[in-house]
Amino acid sequence: MAVRIRMKRMGRKNRPYYRIVAIDSRQPRDGKVLEELGTYDPEIRDTDKRVTLKPARVKHWISVGALPSDHVQVLLNKYLKKIEEAAQPPAAPAATV
Repeated sequence: MAVRIRMKRMGRKNRPYYRIVAIDSRQPRDGKVLEELGTYDPEIRDTDKRVTLKPARVKHWISVGALPSDHVQVLLNKYLKKIEEAAQPPAAPAATV
């Protein structure tokens, strides 16, 4: 089974909203998905808040051979590192004695 990471269109007419999903490449665009990995909303004005991802799951699917589509690859390159950094708790400062 060839798995792809691509976008599934949701939303209404003239108001697109996408889910980033792991899906069998033979499924149609809006077909049955294996796992939902995040969302993409192009209508949000703040570009840093357009994409939400589950970084651990995205890396898992890529490690087992899933190929991202061209547009999803652009989104991953742009947002994945930012989301990972935001998810990690800040390091506690060392106590000085």
